[in-house]
Parts: sequence; C-alpha cells; structure tokens
Amino acid sequence: MVNFTFRGLMAPTLTTFKNDLSVNLDVIQDYAKFLADSNIMGVLVNGTSGEGMSMNVNERKQVTEAWVKAVKKTNQHLMVQIGGAPLPDVLELAKHAESVGVHSLLCLPDLYNKPTNSSELIRYLKTVGAAAPNTPLLYYHIPSYTNVNIHMGQFLNDSVGKIPTFHGIKFTSTALDEGVAAVKANSGKYAVFLGADQLMAGAYTLGFDSAIATTLNMFPQLGIDILEAVKQSKLDKAKKTQDTLTQVCSVVTKHGAWVPTMKVAMDLFTPIKVGKAREPLTNITGEQMKEMEATMKTININN
Repeated sequence: MVNFTFRGLMAPTLTTFKNDLSVNLDVIQDYAKFLADSNIMGVLVNGTSGEGMSMNVNERKQVTEAWVKAVKKTNQHLMVQIGGAPLPDVLELAKHAESVGVHSLLCLPDLYNKPTNSSELIRYLKTVGAAAPNTPLLYYHIPSYTNVNIHMGQFLNDSVGKIPTFHGIKFTSTALDEGVAAVKANSGKYAVFLGADQLMAGAYTLGFDSAIATTLNMFPQLGIDILEAVKQSKLDKAKKTQDTLTQVCSVVTKHGAWVPTMKVAMDLFTPIKVGKAREPLTNITGEQMKEMEATMKTININN
C-alpha cells in the first residue's frame, strides 16, 4: 500500500506560456520558489488552472518533468493531474509521472464515456492506478466541468479496499453537505481537498483540513490566514478574510472565465509571468486588465 500523508494547502499551478503560446519551461523553477517562499508546500500541475486538457501528451510530460526538477530544490509535494484525455494517453501519463518521480496523481473521470455510478468510477480508477502502482492516486471531482455527479461520500465509502493506490479526492463543488460526507467517509481516512476558493472558511469549520485553490498562486496569504484562523477558533477573523478573498475573486473574474482572468492576476500581482491562456479559452482585453488592477487597489488585502 503506497502512503499519502500530505495535508494542507496546495496551489494548482498555472502553465506558463510564451507569447506564441508554446510552453515556457524556463519560469518553473522561479515559480516553485515563489510558492515555497509564500509557505505553499504543495503544487498540482496540469489541472484545470494549469490548462492540462489544452496541452498534448508530450507537453504535459515536459511540464511534469520541469516541476519534478523544480521541487527537488524546494521540497514541495508534487501532484500531477493526468486525466481529461483518451484512456491510452491517461495510462501513458500515469506511467510517465511515476517514472520521473512525482509524489501523487490526480485524475479526472473519462469525459466522454462518463461513469454513472461508483462501481464504474472505481473500475476506471483501478485501471489508471495499475499503470502507476507505486504512486498515490486521487480522484478529481469537478461536476460543473465533467457532468459526472456521483455522490462523493457514497463513492468514497464504496471504494474502500478496491483501488490499491487510492487515497482521496479533490472536491471542486459548492455542495458542502456532500463534501462533509466525503470528509467523514471511511472513518475520515481519505484526503479531501477543497477546490472552491470562496468556500474555504465554511468548509474548514465543517471539518475540511486541506485545499487546492487557484488563488493560493497569487494571494497565498489570504488562504493561509483563513485556515490558520479556523484552526485557532478565530472564526470572525476567518470570515473577514474569506470575505476579502471572495471579493478578490469577484474582481478578478468580472470580465472573463476563471483561468484566463487568474492568469492575468498572476501576471499583475506577483513576480511570476505566466502569459495568456490557450484556445479555446478567451483572454480578456487590455482595458479589462487595467480595470482589474485599479479595482484591486481599493481592496485591503492585508487586513
């Protein structure tokens, strides 16, 4: 049985692209150091925020290898998302990730032949896990994108003992009652990472202890402060900081979709330049960027 002990905060990294939208691997070491210096000691690569499903298999491998090299210097936990592709490619990515030494895998469901119940999802993940038998595997639950609506509390209880490498889920949903059921499943032995930035404070008070949240890339201190405040039972502080983070999310995403606007925020508010998002995502205009920057100045992020 492979072991998976990481808990806490993990940044789903943004894939850095050059002006021609080819992958820019040169920024990754500085990116890893920036997050580590911000006390973010876990990174997820090639997920939704990382536009993994907009890259080909070779590009995804190159990005993975660059992050493996980077985290050797920063001692961060490296999770790689391998799903969102035809199953033969998912298995190839799983084998590759294990061969280069990633610490854990995250996997979307099949996006065309969607699983409709726990047993189908367990079968799929068992197949994926067998391709990387020495690496912990987690499932990526994001029904707003996948339209796979299997109840995660039920699935986690059903999965016990059936997938040798399986250790938990990323829960990107606003259904916190389902999330709490997932946290409690299998006597709380599974890792459950919240994937909803605007619900951190509420989720932590209900029993979550970990998150994979995009804003940890560019506003890491807000996420750190929310978790610490809840741990210290300073719920007023947690709520106030959550309100600030939710306001930040609203400002950033006012003129566009989550990923392209978060990439702009990364470029504007950190030293790390990640570039634009790839098609089929739509990038925002220069005027909209200026409005984001100006409005952000009116928010007291360091409250």
